[in-house]
Formats: sequence, structure tokens, C-alpha cells
Amino acid sequence: MRIVQILLAATSLVTAAQLAAQAQMAAPAVLTVQVNKPIAPVPQHLFGLFFEDINFAADGGLYPELVKNKSFEIDSHLLGWKALKGAAELESYLVSSDRPISASKNHFLRLSTSKAGPDAGFVNEGFRGMGVKEGAEYTFSVMARRGPGSITGLNVQLEGPKGEPLAQAHITGLSGEWQKYTAVLRPTATAAKARLKLTVEGTGTADLDVVSLFPKDTWGKRENGLRPDLVQLLKDLKPGFLRFPGGCIVEGMTLDNRYQWKETIGDVAARQPMINRWNKEFRNRYTPDYYQSFGLGFFEYFQLAEDIGAEPLPILNVGMACQYNSAELAPIGTAKGLNAAGPADEPTLDTFIQDALDLIEFANGPASSRWGARRAAMGHPAPFKLKMIGIGNEQWGPQYLERYEPFARAVKAKYPTMQLVSSAGPSPNGELFDKATLKLRELKADFIDEHYYAKADWFRQNVGRYDNYPRTATKIFAGEYAAQSEGIARTENKNNWDCALSEAAFMTGLERNADVVAMASYAPLFAHVDAWQWTPNLIWFDNLNSYGTVNYYVQQLFGQNKGTAMLPVQLPNGAKNGTDNLFASAVADETAGEIVVKLVNYSPAPRAVQVSLAGAKKLGKTGRALVMASDDLNTQNSLQEPRKLTPQEVKFAVKGPAVSYTLAPNSFTVLRIPGRK
Repeated sequence: MRIVQILLAATSLVTAAQLAAQAQMAAPAVLTVQVNKPIAPVPQHLFGLFFEDINFAADGGLYPELVKNKSFEIDSHLLGWKALKGAAELESYLVSSDRPISASKNHFLRLSTSKAGPDAGFVNEGFRGMGVKEGAEYTFSVMARRGPGSITGLNVQLEGPKGEPLAQAHITGLSGEWQKYTAVLRPTATAAKARLKLTVEGTGTADLDVVSLFPKDTWGKRENGLRPDLVQLLKDLKPGFLRFPGGCIVEGMTLDNRYQWKETIGDVAARQPMINRWNKEFRNRYTPDYYQSFGLGFFEYFQLAEDIGAEPLPILNVGMACQYNSAELAPIGTAKGLNAAGPADEPTLDTFIQDALDLIEFANGPASSRWGARRAAMGHPAPFKLKMIGIGNEQWGPQYLERYEPFARAVKAKYPTMQLVSSAGPSPNGELFDKATLKLRELKADFIDEHYYAKADWFRQNVGRYDNYPRTATKIFAGEYAAQSEGIARTENKNNWDCALSEAAFMTGLERNADVVAMASYAPLFAHVDAWQWTPNLIWFDNLNSYGTVNYYVQQLFGQNKGTAMLPVQLPNGAKNGTDNLFASAVADETAGEIVVKLVNYSPAPRAVQVSLAGAKKLGKTGRALVMASDDLNTQNSLQEPRKLTPQEVKFAVKGPAVSYTLAPNSFTVLRIPGRK
């Protein structure tokens, strides 16, 4: 066996050497970059992020509250909770509304026991378990009161997956009135699937509500902060914008199920949860316990955008529920009783328009304004400097256009500089797409949002999609795209190198047309490995760990190397981008004083290229190449191998304006060449 392995290894080395020699012997492909003829500035928000609460992206993901259904307000009131069974089985328990904390928090857990013991209580399962780390601190809090009997306290315990104790605390001093009690838990071991156990001490009745277990280690150490490893992955992309909260979340299955931003601000404990519209969308990924707590709400989204240096891009409902579901429409007319305080009982389009106007005031208004005061009260007196909003998510047809027009007119009348993102629907072509594009250009929409999910080869074949778009018309927002290895919404889809490399090829077309395509974002962004509905996704995580896919690192290379000015790049003999599976784009980075050339070699063989830098002067002697390459197009990163394929940096010699380089097989390469025109 050992001899066979040696022979195979030797054969592999010879083959690689032969391929490299062939690449060197073949005439290099000559590309010309006009360094002295920049086309236009690169939009600084060109590559950004699309966030939607799908795949447990918020609760159970970016928002790190560990208790599921902490306030018992979901229709299935005991979702996530189970009564303990044992020697001291509870005499009774129920979700009650008898003298609740408030009108908005009108459900709580009432439990009674006539026999004291260690099993008189409940456990909370968390989000596919609770991820806790040894020695870290977790703040436990609960609203509680004592009823009839002699309940003297509450025992709080973190248990491992086999029931082993990890941390515990004791709450005393319960009274007959609602009070908040807190304790800090420090686990003695790390566990990805822990659970929280609450038991009463003594006999009688006790009421519990707003049960929380929140890590102290959050981004920025904020009390209601976000999961730091996931925020760091976002920040490392250097995103130009953050689109939120979705996605179909914006629309809802019905208008009652739509995302209403006003319900997601203010006191976190007072925010009303709602079943997530993705919980039953896919029968083969049935997730009935998926809901939105709105602990991550619009204030936190704005704050996140600020933290990672991205422009906020909120998307608002245009008076239409998801057209794949109910297709419910809000009537176009005046809503009776509509005022600045919020929507009427039966909302019309005016309700949705007013919500948009109020949101802009919330984001940008002075602290003396109605909604600006709400922002200031949450700890951000300064405006968020909102510059753009989206009107509708992925709507199509005449129903959308007849709502978009008055919506846009009203927003522009009050905020003329606010840029508006419109929708071309879910498909990148067809009659509805064409009609929407023509009408939205006629209405002088600032951006048209185009979406495309397709097989990997579609992305390579459509690299020239924007080459012939009008250069002075409405800008394009490539708001949702991802290559599908098996098919749209197929559970077998993989985040493999074939898809990522094809996306890199397509993105050279976006960058070459950055005077038309002003924004672009991969979608979806996040997915929990135990609770996803859709695949592929950019970032995967479990309760403790996370990783960027190979697609993530392609996005990162574009985001970190977007430059400041577009440069013309010509392939050999004036060929179109993508000819012979060679893809290229180029920018100048005036800040760094470098020329940046991006090259995709979608070929199993190495490829020699010569980059002619026309008009370049004072070039440095050493360039840097950032390279992702794999002979295996099925290569993927994973929780076990999070960096199996990531960019590697190598140096190369620059001997003049004709720069020679050999591209690895199946590779995406970013060449950074020092020098100014």
C-alpha cells in the first residue's frame, strides 16, 4: 500500500509540474488595463449585505438570547418549555392572564406544587439547545411573584445535554407583586446543547414571566447586544450597505403577518413576538417553533450598520403581502383615523406610506421630533444618517406599480434627497420584468432591485448582463443572488467552489459595470446548521461556532478590494469578458496607490496571463496576489474545516507595465500592483 501511495503522489507531482510547464510554454493571454482612463468612481456601497430572518438568522443566531419564548406570548404559549417529571411532579401549571405585568405582556407561567422537591419546575430547550462556554458569564433575569402558599425562592440551573449541572443560582425574596430578579451564571464546562432548568423552593404557587439568559460577551459589550463572532464575520466583509429586515419577512404571508418596524423598537421586554413566516413555508424543512422575538429590531439594525461601517437600507412593505402566499393587498385610498401615531385598524396604502415617513424621522429626525425622540430615548441622540429606503421587497405586476408610484411621490415630496429602491420582481427576465423595468425608469426610480437564483453556469454565461444597460438611467441593485448547485430552493444545494467561482466570474461583470450596478448582495446571509429552511447561504453557524463559506471569501475579496475608480480592461483580441472561461475586471485604489485586477480562471489547467498597464507610471517592484484555488470544484468549508479554502497571499515581481502572472486552475485571483498613473 505504501509503495502505491508513493507512486500516486509522484504521478500527481509530475502532472502538476507538466501543467505548469504547459502554461508557461503557451502564449500568455494579454489583457490591457487603461490605468490612465478611469471610467467612473466605484460606488463605495457597491458590495453589501442582505439580512433576512430565515434559517434562525436572528433569534437563535445573530440575536443571542438563549431562552426560547421567554414571555409565553406565542400562540403556542409553552413553546420551548417542558414541565419536569419526577418525584416532585408539579401539581398543576398553566399559562395565565390573571393580573399580568402589563397589557402588552399579558401571559405568564403559573405553577403550583404541594410537595417540595428538585423537580418542581420547568426546563427551556433554547434554540436547538443553548450554547454556553466555560467560564463565560450569562445574565439570568426573570419577572416573578409569589402566590398562595410558602414558595421561598427559585432555583436556576444550567444543565448539559445529559443533565449534568453546569451552573446554578438561587433567587430569594419573592413577593406578592411582580419584580425583576437577576443572577449571573458561569458554566463550569462548554456545551453546545445545554438547557435552562427552573424549579421552585417550597410549596404553593409562583408566577414567572420574561425569563431571559443573555451572554455578557456581546458585540460592543452591549446589554442587548449581538453575537460577536457573527458580527465580526460581517465586518470583515467591509460591506458598503446592510439591507434589512428582508426579504419575504417584509411582506408576511398575510398583511397581519408583515414586518412592522414600530413594533420592534423601545423596551425589549415589551416587544410582541410573532410566528416567523418561514416556519412552515417548506414542508421538507418544517419548523413550527420558528418565531421572531424582535429583540433584534430596527434600532438594533441601524446600530449594527453603524458598527460595521455600512449604509443602512431598510426595506418597507408597500401594502402587499407575499404574492406566493395570500397576495393580500391593502386598498389604495385614505385610511380612516390615520395619524402620526400609527396605522389605522384597517390599513390602506396611506398607512404604509406614513410608516415610511415616520421611519425616516426615526432615523434622521432631531431628538426634539416625535420619532427622533424615540431614537434618542433608546440611546442614540445623533441621527443615523439614513440615505435610502426600499419600497416593497420582491413584488411584481400592476398591483405593485400602482402602489409604488404614490408611495414614491409622497416620500420624495417630504424627503427629496432620499433614494428609493424599487422592485423588478423575483425573476431576472420575462414580460413582467421588462414592463416593470420600463415603467420604473419612466418614473425615474433611483434603484431597481433585480434578483437571480440560478445554476452556476448561468452566472458565467451572464457575466455581460449589464454591458448594454443604459448608462444614465436608473441604477441597478443586484439585491439577491446566489448560484444553486442543484436547483432553486433544493435542500441538496451546496456552498461549493463551483458556485463560488461562478459568482466571482459574474461579479467581475458587476464591477466592470459599476456605473450601472450601484449595489449588490448575496442572499441569504445566515443559516443555523440545525435549523435552516433554505440553502445555500453565505455564513453557517451552530450554537457556539461559525464559519464563512467559500462564497463568503469571494465576497470578502471583492469587498476588501473594491477600489475607488473603474478602469477599462480588454481581454485578448477584444474578446468579451468570459471568453475561453477567462473573466476580468480592474479598478484603481487611489487611497492605497495601487491598481487592482481581478481574474477568474474557470479551467482545470493553469493559465499564463500578461496584464498590460497602459498609461501606468512609477510602478512598484513587488505586487501582492490574493488567491483562492482548488482542483476540486466540490470543495467546501465547514464547521470542522472552516478555512479549508480561503484566500492566500503571495508576492510577485513587477518588472514594468507588462505584468506576467500564471493563474492557478479553477482560481479567483486579485492582483494588487503598486503604482499611480
